[in-house]
Amino acid sequence: MDVLIHLFVGLHIVGIAALLGGFLTQMKAMGQGTARFVPGMLHGALTMLVTGVVLVGLNQADHHSVNTIKIGIKLALLIVILGLVYVKRDEETVEKPLFGLVGAATLANIFIAVLWT
Repeated sequence: MDVLIHLFVGLHIVGIAALLGGFLTQMKAMGQGTARFVPGMLHGALTMLVTGVVLVGLNQADHHSVNTIKIGIKLALLIVILGLVYVKRDEETVEKPLFGLVGAATLANIFIAVLWT
């Protein structure tokens, strides 16, 4: 079971890398007011959602304790990210505050995962 959990943790990290990488590649465009949500950001957020749900299930099945408050906060942030990226995915440009919100929520999600023990 541990191998399976580690596999999904790796996939979860790939998802966050796609989301954050897409954001970081558009930061120069954000300064110019031409930033957009690239497809990799949507795919990364969806990967995070699916692998996160699987990880919670696998950890509970393996009788590991799961901090439901932490998971709930991370899920809420991810739903905000997914909602914004999905709704604005076809627009040529995204407003700076919305684009910045996605980046800030992504970073918050990362720091909650790493620092909240």
